[in-house]
Amino acid sequence: MRILITNDDGINAPGLEVLEQIAADLAGPDGEVWVVAPAFEQSGVAHCISYTHPTMIAQMGPRRYAAEGSPADCVLAGVHHVMKDTPPDLVLSGVNRGNNSAENALYSGTLGGALEGALQGIPAVALSQYLGPENVNIDDPFEAARQHGAATLRRILDADMPQGETYRLFYNVNFPPVPAAGVKGVKAAPQGLRIGTSFAVEPHQSPSGRVFLWAKGGNQRAETQSGCDAHVNLDGWISVTPMRADLTAHDALSALDSVLD
Repeated sequence: MRILITNDDGINAPGLEVLEQIAADLAGPDGEVWVVAPAFEQSGVAHCISYTHPTMIAQMGPRRYAAEGSPADCVLAGVHHVMKDTPPDLVLSGVNRGNNSAENALYSGTLGGALEGALQGIPAVALSQYLGPENVNIDDPFEAARQHGAATLRRILDADMPQGETYRLFYNVNFPPVPAAGVKGVKAAPQGLRIGTSFAVEPHQSPSGRVFLWAKGGNQRAETQSGCDAHVNLDGWISVTPMRADLTAHDALSALDSVLD
């Protein structure tokens, strides 16, 4: 198996090293793991691509490249440049430092990388490590992902879910904010919503008097719907959320059509 991996925290991020370990386990001794990751952190860029300017790419080592672009740029570079003669069998993105459950999924460059893999017709999975009081200060905050990542991916791939005739499935995996021994198991869960919280901005004044705005997230332990990704994560479970690029609100189509007709 040939696996292309990327992330949004940058090529030197500790979570990428975790994903390299997971991918090597999954690929096996006869497989290949290729890294094409952003040269600099790209958190929060979602599915952005560098459409109006070129992306510089540099080889950092065997099967290892850094690109000055987003995670989606990196997947495009991997599929159509770095691995163009031997395309990947699987695209993995992560392991993100912090969760991409609930509304975070919409901003996530980690998911953007997996989404681009799916749009290229390749099985793709985004992986993120939820952080909280039980794991953020342990020796390896990525312990749950490191120890349970390969097995979780095998279960997803073995499921071999039907793709249908629309946008290809990809998967959002979030490991709970607990040490590896505290993980209860794996659950399929829908994307949730943290009630009463959202991203916002915080103004700061520079010494020159100019005002700069810093984006900041909301309370990551806010109340969510029972059974959704963030809810099961906070209860100690790995969440697996099947996703598609289709943004249509299918539940509203009929009602809207009856009003417009």
